[in-house]
Amino acid sequence: MNLPLAHPFRLGALAFAAAAALPQARAQDAIQLEKRQITFHYDNGVGTSSAASEGAITGTLIENRPLQRPGEVLEFVPGVVVTQHSGDGKANQYFLRGFNLDHGTDFATAVDGMPVNMPSHAHGQGYSDINFLIPELVRRIDYRKGPYNAEDGDFASAGSARIALADRLPAGIAQMTVGSNGYRRGLLADSLELGDDPGRNGTLLWAIDAGRNDGPWRVPERFNKLGGLLRWSLRDGASDTSVTAMHYRAHWTSTDQIPARAVAAGQLDRYASLDPSDGGSTARSSLSFNHRHALDDGDWQASAYAIRSRLNLYSNFTFFLDNPEQGDQFEQAERRVVAGGSLSRGIETTLFGLPASNRFGVQLRHDRLDPVGLYTTEARVRTGTTQESTVRQTMAGVFGDSSIKLAPWLRAIGGLRLDHADFDVASSVAGNSGTRSATLASPKLSFVFGPWAQTEFFANAGRGFHSNDARGTVATVSPRDGAPASPVTPLVRSRGAELGARSEWIPGLQSSLALWRLDLDSELVFVGDAGDTEASRASRRSGVEWSNHYRAAEGVLVDLDLAASRAHYRDHAPEGDRIPGAINRVASFGVSGERGPFSGQIQLRYFGPRPLVEDGSVRSASTTLASARVGWRLRSDLKLTLDVFNLFDRRASDIDYFYVSRLAGEPAEGVADRHFHPVEPRSARVTLALGF
Repeated sequence: MNLPLAHPFRLGALAFAAAAALPQARAQDAIQLEKRQITFHYDNGVGTSSAASEGAITGTLIENRPLQRPGEVLEFVPGVVVTQHSGDGKANQYFLRGFNLDHGTDFATAVDGMPVNMPSHAHGQGYSDINFLIPELVRRIDYRKGPYNAEDGDFASAGSARIALADRLPAGIAQMTVGSNGYRRGLLADSLELGDDPGRNGTLLWAIDAGRNDGPWRVPERFNKLGGLLRWSLRDGASDTSVTAMHYRAHWTSTDQIPARAVAAGQLDRYASLDPSDGGSTARSSLSFNHRHALDDGDWQASAYAIRSRLNLYSNFTFFLDNPEQGDQFEQAERRVVAGGSLSRGIETTLFGLPASNRFGVQLRHDRLDPVGLYTTEARVRTGTTQESTVRQTMAGVFGDSSIKLAPWLRAIGGLRLDHADFDVASSVAGNSGTRSATLASPKLSFVFGPWAQTEFFANAGRGFHSNDARGTVATVSPRDGAPASPVTPLVRSRGAELGARSEWIPGLQSSLALWRLDLDSELVFVGDAGDTEASRASRRSGVEWSNHYRAAEGVLVDLDLAASRAHYRDHAPEGDRIPGAINRVASFGVSGERGPFSGQIQLRYFGPRPLVEDGSVRSASTTLASARVGWRLRSDLKLTLDVFNLFDRRASDIDYFYVSRLAGEPAEGVADRHFHPVEPRSARVTLALGF
């Protein structure tokens, strides 16, 4: 299966090396400014996981690939596409396995043990904003796809990513970046050992991150952010402990999607805005605790976290459809406090005389929103309340799994997860208050065969779920027009299965292949006039993924990831069975290398066309983008880096929707049209990093 890949991979690597003058060399750590040997961008070797689609992203990729925004660290997960369509302060748009995941529904993200997805969010269910992340402090990203692991709960049907932070830096970082369109960013970070005995007093890591950006938009974005981190960690014999405090705040003006008809008629520039007061502000503060204690027969792991966040988001997607005089701008706002944690026990033992690894645990999370609301606005001034609610939501889960070695060539992993949800909603709309509870069991089963000839095979199956917005679980009245409404199911079941293979048969090449299918009992789809999502019909997705990571030469790494999928509703309806926004093809190709004081990386990403309506009659175009990085180590502690985004200056879309909107002077019923947000034109950034 993999033999034909060796030759083209090597040709691609050598072509890049010749163009960039980067033959064999030792790798330079772009952040730490120290020499070290590059092995792979991914820790995906044979024997490291229980599914072909599972793996880990190492620090070398995070250091070497240019990032336009912090949220793009999730694009390192094979098959994931990350875009942005409403300003740098809003959560990114994510795509994976036939999903337009909106801002995170059905893909669970955690940072330092804290869940990032926000249920019953003002803007969208599972809203996952990781703009608070400082990429230079990310040590590792562990990812899974499909509902096959008992540890994964809410929002993890399509996949999950766990982002681990560094405990210490080999050298301090003083970094300044300047770029096109008013981009500026400064970063200061360092770690220090406390006292004469770090094993007793621990290590303190701190960082301050500040930036601004106007972007290419005709209405400047005026994005400003400030973030900081303070982390204490201690490794004391068999125990690892960390306590981390983070804070982040940002405000911005956004240029949202615009109607294609206005651009085609010359009424609007591609980078223009129809409501220059759109945008928002956000803030997030958190405190987290993580502890692991190793035992002779396993370990104990414990975590706890507290998060306080707020968001005020102003959007206008339909322009003058509902309110010809004032315009259709609305505000989605929330104030939230989250508290939770987990406790688990790992035990190495025997079952029926066979070696087994077991883990049992409990997870608890409580969200308090006071309030969460939808308001009509004009130029960010509230003119009315559509609905305002207080929400209390508690999720509790218990899980267990066992990995049993049935034979030298066969391992079985069985797991079970039980989740319970309680919702309590008090709404300003009569008929939309109440309480609701639900419980769901999710069994899992996997088999790992081999390895034979450095190749292993996988069979995985499992059930998972995503929660619905608490307000929707008790609503009997539409808050927009007062029409009767039916409450939605609190917990929506998903069922997935996968067959896969992973091989290291060819020296220097890690290759994984997965065939998968995923069913959801209810789909969440985008509603243009509300700027939100609503529950829809049951769906089915299936596809194939092929991931390849090749060490072409000393210090030259090649990554190639291909994915194709099909998504459709399982219940036939006259309007059609296509799922709007469902991604069908993704390709990613990257090469990095280094020689002497010079390093380079180039990345290509293809994002296939998507149906925009159920019958498939309206489709988006595909998007192909390239980015590049060239680095020059001026001396051992000083490095200059040039990043170029949209290298070939492609005119394409970050997002496309099809819905009805109305411009000034158009008929009262509006016009159904494609609405798009363009990718940013070619831009460059220069970074000077000093190690101290």
